Amino acid sequence: MRHLKTGRKLNRSPSHRLALMRNLVTSLLRHERIQTTDPKAKELRRWADHVISLGKEGHLHARRQALGIIQDQAVVRKVFDTLAPRFKDRPGGYTRIVKIGWRHGDRAALSLVELVPGGAAGKAETPSGAEKRSRRSAQKEKEGAAKKPTPRRSARKASF
Repeated sequence: MRHLKTGRKLNRSPSHRLALMRNLVTSLLRHERIQTTDPKAKELRRWADHVISLGKEGHLHARRQALGIIQDQAVVRKVFDTLAPRFKDRPGGYTRIVKIGWRHGDRAALSLVELVPGGAAGKAETPSGAEKRSRRSAQKEKEGAAKKPTPRRSARKASF
């Protein structure tokens, strides 16, 4: 039984699995969007969220831990200088997985892994129902006042 055993093995040896995840994390943080298989994407989400959390801590020890995973100083600099401030108010969930279909060669399920847009999570960004209704009613009043009668179709000049 696999009780309390975290992580997916992905049919690879431990060293191969480590190298694979480090390369996937580096590519995701460099390009902010990559395409991979579903199991790899689900495992990559754990690693990427951990590295971005290290970036949010911002101290030297966290930077050295991130360098142990990423091994590309430019990408680590990007995590600490641009991505960490983008997600400073977000408590977690920095990645999104979108299933995109099947690979032609072996029919493996493919997913798109991308970093979510920055800012606060969830409800804080979306306006409440009362705000939406008040905006709609204000917009309708504005349109009603500015609405002019339009001439009939036959009276309009055709423009081609």
